[in-house]
Amino acid sequence: MRLYAVRTSIIKTGENLVEVILESLKRQNLQLEDRDVLALASKIIAYAEGHVAKLSDIEPSEEAKELAKKFSLQPEFAELILHEADKIYGGVERAVLTLKNGVLTANAGIDNKNAPVGFVVLWPKNAKEWAKDIREEIMHRTGKHVAVLIIDSGLVPLRLGTKGLALAVAGFKPVMDFRGEKDIFGKTLIITRHAVADDLASAAHLLMGEVAEKTPVVLIKDAPVDFDEGVYGCEDMMISPEECIFMNAFRHE
Repeated sequence: MRLYAVRTSIIKTGENLVEVILESLKRQNLQLEDRDVLALASKIIAYAEGHVAKLSDIEPSEEAKELAKKFSLQPEFAELILHEADKIYGGVERAVLTLKNGVLTANAGIDNKNAPVGFVVLWPKNAKEWAKDIREEIMHRTGKHVAVLIIDSGLVPLRLGTKGLALAVAGFKPVMDFRGEKDIFGKTLIITRHAVADDLASAAHLLMGEVAEKTPVVLIKDAPVDFDEGVYGCEDMMISPEECIFMNAFRHE
C-alpha cells in the first residue's frame, strides 16, 4: 500500500472540492487509477459547506455557562457542544466526552484548530452524502473507479494522542466481518470484525498531520479493502452501547 499527501490551498466556503482535489493531484504529478482511495479531512468538507461558527455570534445559555465553568471552556463553545452533541457524559479540563452520530468524541467534533481566530469548525452536516457525491463526480470527470473516505481525528480510551477516525466511506466496505472464519490453529472466530476504514483513516491521518501541514487529502493506492458500490456513514460503522465493551462495562460499574 502506498500513500501520498496532497497539498491544497485553504478551502473556502462554496469552493468546488473536486476541482481543488483534481488540480492539486495534477500539480503534484499524481495520477488517479482504478481502485485508488482518496482520504479527505472532514474539515475541508465543513469549510466547503460553510459549517463554521463564529463564537461571538453565539449566545450562551445558563446550561452552557455551567458546562463551561465545570470544564474550563468558553461559554459560547459550550453552547455549541450542547447543540451538536447527541449526549454528554462528562469530561476533563477543556474537553467534554460526547456522543455524536454514534461516535464517542470530544466536544461533539467541534474544533478550533486550523480555524480562523474566533471561529470553530463543526463536523460536516452529512459526510455520507458528501462522500457519495465527490466519488461520483471524480469518476465522471476522470473515468477512474475510485473510493472516497472522509476522516477526522479521534481518541482511544487510555491511549495518549489522536488517531484517524472514519466518518464516511463511498466505494469500499468499511468493516470486514471475520466471524465464522478460522484462525491459523483452526479455531472459529466468534466476535472478530476489522475496522478497515478506521485503519486507513489512521494511515492517512499520519500524513495529513494535526498542525499547519495543509495536506487535507491523501491518495491511497493498493489499499487491501473490499471495493463495492456502497455508501456508508457513522451509523454503518458503530456498535450499540449495549454491545460496546467500554460503554457496557462502565454502565454496570
